[in-house]
Amino acid sequence: MQKVFESCYSLDRHAYEAYGLTEEILMEHAAGGMAAYIRSTFAPGSSILVAAGGGNNGADGIVLARQLVGSYDLRLFLPFGVKSEMAKLQLQRAEAAGVPIDEEIEDADVIVDALFGAGLKRMLDAPTQKLIHRLNSFKGHKIACDIPTGIAQNGVLMPIAFEADVTITMGAYKEALFFDESKDYVGRVIRVDLGIDASRYELESQTWLLEKSDLRLPSRHRQCTHKGSFGHAAVFCGEKEGAGIIAAMAASRFGAGLTTLVVHERITPPPVLMHATVVPQTATALAIGMGLGGHFESAFLQQYVIDSHLPVVLDADAFYHEDLLGILEQKARDIVITPHPKEFAALWRQLGGEDLTVEEIQQHRFEMVRRFNAKYPHVTLLLKGANMLIAQEEQLYINPHGSAKLSKGGSGDVLSGLITALLAQGYSGIEAAIHGSLALTKAVENYEGASYAMLPTDIIDEVAKLE
Repeated sequence: MQKVFESCYSLDRHAYEAYGLTEEILMEHAAGGMAAYIRSTFAPGSSILVAAGGGNNGADGIVLARQLVGSYDLRLFLPFGVKSEMAKLQLQRAEAAGVPIDEEIEDADVIVDALFGAGLKRMLDAPTQKLIHRLNSFKGHKIACDIPTGIAQNGVLMPIAFEADVTITMGAYKEALFFDESKDYVGRVIRVDLGIDASRYELESQTWLLEKSDLRLPSRHRQCTHKGSFGHAAVFCGEKEGAGIIAAMAASRFGAGLTTLVVHERITPPPVLMHATVVPQTATALAIGMGLGGHFESAFLQQYVIDSHLPVVLDADAFYHEDLLGILEQKARDIVITPHPKEFAALWRQLGGEDLTVEEIQQHRFEMVRRFNAKYPHVTLLLKGANMLIAQEEQLYINPHGSAKLSKGGSGDVLSGLITALLAQGYSGIEAAIHGSLALTKAVENYEGASYAMLPTDIIDEVAKLE
């Protein structure tokens, strides 16, 4: 688990003031991190094009060119000249070291984007957009310095961005790298230190990047146990019964000792699942909303869900149900909600009467999660997306490991089932959301079929193989 920051300007200032480091020292290490990656990946003599801007991000690129010239076929391209004092100084040093400067660009084995870094707040002008299109058309391995040019500080495209295979970000992880809109542009994200260990460079943060190694699977180390030792998940099965069945199958697969489908009328579920017309007295967690529709009467929901003390997962149709949303006011209960952006828009409208489009929510994902968290700090919110955001009690966690394989109906039902299983086994709401989401993304990563072919049942099968 790594800290994430909205920006790193305050961290740089702290490094200057607390450790006597300078902008030049940080810049040498930033370029050194990129150089180390290139040296470990590409043989000496490979061709490298560094496109550098006129500011300090461009200066990082110029330093990189100086560090690599001699070992590589290095070409430096300065489309805007140099403007900052640091860029001018670094260009003098690069020229003295024999860095060649090209007036035109052509493809290379490695393309380095050092045009604009973090903090971009304006749309790219037409010439810059044309340049980005040209760089993106090249076949070489693309590296972004700190953040791909064209991604604003809030993660929005301005209006296009450099399509990096790898982004080498400086000092600390930045939120803009983990917006959904930027996922297709940042590629793999590598953080490099700036002359001091991250533990000294970073300050306090309430935002965290989840790593695959953070996953903690439910354990069964004790031998003297029975099915009741591992909880009883009760999953409401509504009008679209397949959604409830998928969630219940996932809950059973992820360690719940018992799983019961709560149904309105008799159905024929898979043999591993029980079904009942009421919530069993032994239930230890509930899930409701997946394919719910208007299947259950208000009095039934009041008795078995709203007035219950059990931990609960709310998903899908629950966000259009005013009575069920009243559960969010209950502070003595573990509550996990798992909306996708359209469902979050419905939820937000129900809670406060504010109409937001899906596009507005996506452009302000971190802000919207924090606004919800400020109003309902005791509720665990998992906002689905290319990068899942999970928040409770002012702590925000990013799961960046999702993939397009999940873009199929039923994937969210699997997630709800995984979280419900963990709640049933005694995990807290935030623990269940974190580890349920990590189990989902790791299972999906392990699926070996075509990216378009994965079914929810395939995810459930892969969950069984996690280690």
